[in-house]
Amino acid sequence: MPRKKCSEEQIIYALRSVEGGAKIGEVCRQLGVAEQTYFRWKRQYGGLGVSELRELRQLRDENSSLKRLVADLSLDKRMLQKVLAKKV
Repeated sequence: MPRKKCSEEQIIYALRSVEGGAKIGEVCRQLGVAEQTYFRWKRQYGGLGVSELRELRQLRDENSSLKRLVADLSLDKRMLQKVLAKKV
């Protein structure tokens, strides 16, 4: 089953609705997510606004791409070192 990606607005809506008095089960049913997902969102994004949440996601995406880049470069370095070691 493919994972659904909720937008930042939907996550903040869910958190604010429950803070405002709505029932967790009702909000989760509207969004089509499990209550466990709500509690994970609450733990991760508890005090954030929409703009802060967008910035956090952008930074996470950038961080993962930089990690991939470092992994590729270190692999290239290791391969070049092996080639140079064989020539000497």
